[in-house]
Amino acid sequence: MKKASKTAGRKRSAGGAKTPAKGKLRTVYSELKLQKRVREMAAQINGDYRGKTLHVVGVLENCFMFMADLIRAINVPVFCYFLRTEIKDVSRGGSATREIAYTPPVDAAGKDILLVEGILQSGMTMDHLYRYFLGQNPTSVRTAMLIEKTDERKIDVPTDYVGFKVTGNFLVGYGLGYQGKYKNLPCVAALD
Repeated sequence: MKKASKTAGRKRSAGGAKTPAKGKLRTVYSELKLQKRVREMAAQINGDYRGKTLHVVGVLENCFMFMADLIRAINVPVFCYFLRTEIKDVSRGGSATREIAYTPPVDAAGKDILLVEGILQSGMTMDHLYRYFLGQNPTSVRTAMLIEKTDERKIDVPTDYVGFKVTGNFLVGYGLGYQGKYKNLPCVAALD
């Protein structure tokens, strides 16, 4: 029987980077740890927004499980919205440009906005979205993310409420997926 190489089960993407192997999961944050941290974040949000109405905007698709648990633990009045990010790389006049659009539009004027994301990686999309809402003259804009991947940050976007800060590891579960799979896991796992 041949001994498997260390790269067995990994494929190279078009850019040469390794993609996660199939089926090798290691729990990073258990269901109990996630629920405890979400309740702690909600308690902080409740204190910060006492006496106010909060407009929670979830960035699909990674936020849905985190946002559902978070808003159930928030005890101030809440309005919920979901945005889908549409990113296109286009070439105009010989230069590459990235276009980011959000649908459906959300009116933020005069509102306390809480942007919710499952995982913050480069920060580029969140920064664009944060500035988009700031341009509408809201009362406030804050961010909440379950996971911040500190080693992948390219843009310094405000991180007001963060569940966990991590480096490395391709994470799945609790709404985070890989090729559409693993989002239903009750925990967050590393896909090694």
